[in-house]
Amino acid sequence: MKAVARFAVVAAICAFSQVGYCADKSQPPNIIVILCDNLGYGDLGCYGSTVHRTPRIDQMAREGILLTSFYSTSGVCTPSRASLMTGCYPRRVGLHLTDPDGVVLRPVSPNGLHPDEITIAEVLKQQHYATACIGKWHLGDQPPFLPTHQGFDEYFGIPYSDDMTARPGKNWPPLPLMVDDQVVEAPVDRNTLTKRYTQRAIDFITRNQQQPFFLYLPHAMPGSTSAPYASKRFQGQSANGPYGDSVEEIDWSTGEILAALKRLGLDQQTLVVWTSDNGAPRRNPPQGSNAPLGGWGYTTMEGGMRVPCIVRWPGKIAADKKSDAITTTMDLLPTFARLANITLLATREIDGYDIWPILTATPDAQTPYQALYYYHRDQLHAVRSGKWKLHLALPTKQVDLQGKTRTSETRLYDLDTDIGETTNVADSHPKVVQRLTQLAEQGRHTLGDGNQQGTGQRRVGRVKNPQPLELP
Repeated sequence: MKAVARFAVVAAICAFSQVGYCADKSQPPNIIVILCDNLGYGDLGCYGSTVHRTPRIDQMAREGILLTSFYSTSGVCTPSRASLMTGCYPRRVGLHLTDPDGVVLRPVSPNGLHPDEITIAEVLKQQHYATACIGKWHLGDQPPFLPTHQGFDEYFGIPYSDDMTARPGKNWPPLPLMVDDQVVEAPVDRNTLTKRYTQRAIDFITRNQQQPFFLYLPHAMPGSTSAPYASKRFQGQSANGPYGDSVEEIDWSTGEILAALKRLGLDQQTLVVWTSDNGAPRRNPPQGSNAPLGGWGYTTMEGGMRVPCIVRWPGKIAADKKSDAITTTMDLLPTFARLANITLLATREIDGYDIWPILTATPDAQTPYQALYYYHRDQLHAVRSGKWKLHLALPTKQVDLQGKTRTSETRLYDLDTDIGETTNVADSHPKVVQRLTQLAEQGRHTLGDGNQQGTGQRRVGRVKNPQPLELP
């Protein structure tokens, strides 16, 4: 396993923060991140769903804080997961668009998260955390890129999306279930994944209850197929077909994990974050919901990148709170570092912030983001600052995952009054358009845009002659 390098915390192009260890040497918290795949902003009861029964997640929201302007950094999974793990925009770590994969990594890809990048797991190992990744990884299936080579003590799950199976024109191997670096089952029964992930997660928590632990639980569901999977107990039980069945099983899973924390006396020692990697994609007929946001997953509309997020830690985070401050998955790494009494040295740039003051509803706490950038593939589409979101005028705007283009005009939205992005007010606010255009230029300078390289970009990981995973 590679050594842990030093870091810097920078905010979308702001000042560095220097480091040593924090003065507070109290016991650091256990940390659990539950990440869904392609689950929309409007798919939970606590975010307004009337078709999905999510009582356990809704209860979690009542016991913690519900974030209403929490963002993934991409409308699609590989880039968004790279950001969560590293605290960086996808372009900074080279996982926004790769050759020959495109926007998401494919089976037997030569590409992956570079071994020099530092993950949340590697940061927490500095404080002797036990670490596990249980679920969908999707940051590279070659040995140097697997979770056990990126700071995790153990891994149980599938290395990429549940829809990446053999089909005409795609000579891909059977979908593998892995334990650490080894395939133990292929093809895996996708109906059993949520149940097995939950059992494995509780086992990990139980085995490591005497020391701080970090559990990263990226569910495979609702997933990337047009007919999501669920175990027999949940099949046909929801009001929204297979998609709803999978969401309601994830609700069950969340409840089982929270119950295990209480049963083991770990409830008040454990921070739990519940979110999604991007918005629900457009299906015909519709399955997931991003309401009341406009747009769908795989886009830079709010519905593609604004996702549900609930954070719970009894005794530390007050119950029944909400915040509309702009926050992102990139903020998890620096926030967790703070809570684990680890500070990050100014030798490696990240883009996330410590948002603990927002999570604890500290008076006058505000978003640290002067600008939030919305990238699609390699192209900067939009920038948000405060309540304003500017979609940039692009003569060749990329509009799908394959890079098809069309002309796009300047569009400005007031997200406080128009969360669905329906009314373009650019003509009425020329100074706002000018200011956000300047912020976009700052983003391009550091992160790049299209073929323009940014000053802060780093290389994607790459191996020669990638090989299929060895089947059992």
